[in-house]
Amino acid sequence: MDEMKNLLEVMARLRDPETGCPWDLAQDYRSIAPCTIEEAYEVVDAIERGDMDDLCDELGDLLFQVVFYAQIAQEEGCFDFAKVAEKIAAKLVRRHPHVFERSAEGSEVQQHDHRVAWERIKAAERNEKRPAAEEAGALQGVAVTLPALTRAVKLQKRAAHVGFDWPDINQVLDKVQEELHEVREVVDQGQGVQRMRHEVGDLLLAVSNLARHADIDPETALREANQRFESRFHHVEAQCAEQGVTPQAAGLDLLEQMWRQAKQAE
Repeated sequence: MDEMKNLLEVMARLRDPETGCPWDLAQDYRSIAPCTIEEAYEVVDAIERGDMDDLCDELGDLLFQVVFYAQIAQEEGCFDFAKVAEKIAAKLVRRHPHVFERSAEGSEVQQHDHRVAWERIKAAERNEKRPAAEEAGALQGVAVTLPALTRAVKLQKRAAHVGFDWPDINQVLDKVQEELHEVREVVDQGQGVQRMRHEVGDLLLAVSNLARHADIDPETALREANQRFESRFHHVEAQCAEQGVTPQAAGLDLLEQMWRQAKQAE
């Protein structure tokens, strides 16, 4: 594609040792990694706002990150963009036998759950990558840099594939209640910040597991909750302004009343 070729040429110009951009030349894998995370979140933000023009721009920014990494790797003699594209295409074909193959495996996938076969193939890929001397583990390879809620769900999915999982969502709800009770015990007994952090962490883990059982992405659910909070609080501030009082002076009872009104208005 001419557009892709042009993008690669632009990237190469930016990294030209003699005529390139000083900022781009100063970057390495680690320095642009935070930018990659930021661009990925901006893609999600554009999707949630339903702004297709912005989504197109943000996808371009995210693609630029991939091209940037590939350019650095090419300069180091490791791989290039073509290799990245080749490997992901091969991976997608390998993980979709029900689409690209007419084998027994493909038939099985068509009749049953595609996700089961997907996870089985991914597990086999992980085993191939693992050094021979390294012990196999169901949780190995889940990136530690993922957002904590996302990583929690991934860890729990892996554990579930080897049978470590509640069979019923009501048992998960009971676990959430148990963890919440333990948080309350810490508060009642004044056990300190470190113990509280431990128990709140367990509670969040249990809630993320509840989201998984309900087939809900906890990151998305929390983002939406944040948006509702912002909207309701803006309503509270507007109500305070109409009544000529600051939120600080309004008092909790009045603020709570305004909050309930904002919630009902939704």
